Amino acid sequence: MVEKACKTCHRLTETKECPACKTKELTENWQGIIIVFRSEESEIAKELGFEAPGTYAIKV
Repeated sequence: MVEKACKTCHRLTETKECPACKTKELTENWQGIIIVFRSEESEIAKELGFEAPGTYAIKV
């Protein structure tokens, strides 16, 4: 199955619904990937607005 990115929070998922924000607005058109382990300590996660650990698309 192809990973899709949530148009709202950029979280990557293989399901039909975003596990983080529960929206069904997903797209296969995304670029770049960032994996956040400790969002509270990550300067990059803060700058990109990723507040929870997970796998995110940089450009959706």
